[in-house]
Amino acid sequence: MSDVKSFFETPSDPRFSGIWAWLLTTDHKRIGLLYMFAILGWFSLALIFGLLIRTELMAAGNTIMGAQTYNAVFTLHGVIMIFLFIIPGIPAIFGNFLLPIQIGTDDVFFPRLNLFSWYLYITGGVLALLSLFAKGPANTGWTFYVPFSISAKTNVSLTVFAAFILGMSSMLTGLNFITTVHRMRLKSMGWLQIPLFTWSLYATAWVQLLATPVISITLLLVIIERIFGGGLFDPAKGGDPLLFQHLFWMYSHPAVYIMILPAMGVISEIIPVFSRKSIFGYKAIVVSSLAIAVAGSLVWAHHMYTSGMSDVAVFVFSLLTFVVAIPSAVKVFSWVATMYKGSILMTPPFFFALCFIYLFSVGGLTGLVLGAAGTNIHVHDTHFVVAHFHFVMFGGTGFAFFGALHFWWPKIFGRMYDFKKAYIAAIMITIGFVFHFVPMFILGLQGMPRRYYDYLPQFEKGNFLAGFGGYILVIGIFFMFYNLLSSIKKGKVAQSDPWGGTTLEWTVPSPPPLHNFVEAPEVKPFPYDFTEVVEKYRTKSS
Repeated sequence: MSDVKSFFETPSDPRFSGIWAWLLTTDHKRIGLLYMFAILGWFSLALIFGLLIRTELMAAGNTIMGAQTYNAVFTLHGVIMIFLFIIPGIPAIFGNFLLPIQIGTDDVFFPRLNLFSWYLYITGGVLALLSLFAKGPANTGWTFYVPFSISAKTNVSLTVFAAFILGMSSMLTGLNFITTVHRMRLKSMGWLQIPLFTWSLYATAWVQLLATPVISITLLLVIIERIFGGGLFDPAKGGDPLLFQHLFWMYSHPAVYIMILPAMGVISEIIPVFSRKSIFGYKAIVVSSLAIAVAGSLVWAHHMYTSGMSDVAVFVFSLLTFVVAIPSAVKVFSWVATMYKGSILMTPPFFFALCFIYLFSVGGLTGLVLGAAGTNIHVHDTHFVVAHFHFVMFGGTGFAFFGALHFWWPKIFGRMYDFKKAYIAAIMITIGFVFHFVPMFILGLQGMPRRYYDYLPQFEKGNFLAGFGGYILVIGIFFMFYNLLSSIKKGKVAQSDPWGGTTLEWTVPSPPPLHNFVEAPEVKPFPYDFTEVVEKYRTKSS
């Protein structure tokens, strides 16, 4: 067992001490913690922005802010949530902290590049925040659609440049993870012995590396258009605004899988541990992760059915959208099959995993409504899309992120949190989420458009209920953070393996020492034998 105080105070490099030991560290665990506190800070800010948006929409007409302020807050909420929380959240925090340990090595392959990617992340976040206080903050929404983003007199260039910097950070992290898995994993660990969380990060990293340059170049072209007036996207100069949409969604739809694949990896770790069974269909989950990464990169134009594409193109992209649902369904089936006849141990991370399966399934099924061209025409650009997007991104990645926090918190900080408070927070978050986003499905079917500052009176009841749910959701999230953070000082000391896990991170002390392994660890054969763990917990309960 390792001491949490010494973990925070012992420098990873003897040349530095105090705050410099953190700001100049190349230890993957400390960089993971730097990401954690930065990401949780940005996430909290984005939550407040989102609550301001929903407060404004709880009643028709001007309530707490004007139209321009609303558009600026709306844009920053999207930029922070997408580029500063959802995309980097699980890979940057848990990937950095756990991936090297899970494959039996002491660090990532490029430790200095890892630190540089964190500085890029912080730089991009600060630039995004500064754009809010600049003269005329960006009001284009997080998609930066042209020609509005080119002609707008607001400070769009700074926000776009911030997103460009964040994309560079994401790409470098992906490059680091791919190289680490290939070059540094234990020689005794074959490809089909790699933990599923690491597999999900590996598949995600390829998407990050191959898709991010597309959005990077596109965002630079927007800045060039604004400064030099090149005319590539501006229809007034012979440009094509649909070209921007194609380039944007060539990245941004694969980015959906950058967001959700690591979340699926988290669930694939949590479910078997608390079901006391090896994961059902390990190979199927591995193949489905890679299939999602490939097929998810081919369906970008289903965001553009109303743009005037040919019927053949609409048919092809609609078909591919339904195809990409198959590997996601394989994962859901594997998780449910793993729980079947398992010795279930209900814990906060397992509760979040169950919520993930339900909410993500709802998001996936409503995604098929949007993937079918016939129904998409009726709900395109309505609140139905907003609800679907948040069910997948927040109900999926967000709940998996919360599950990962509760699952690996004892390993990262060496302390256990209060289970009762964790359950209360989880229930509040789930109830708040449902009351917040389900009304948006109904509002969308009734015809309420998204991204609008005001609306007709008949939409007021649904928006009021959504706002009420939003307050419950935010209160639950901050209560969860309070419970976790207070446990660092007040929580019971955690054992090296408080859950009965099987992957290598549970074989090292909590928190892990500076050098993860004194000697090469032993890789457990698959399928894992949970008999000893089940007997241990039966003895405890009796």
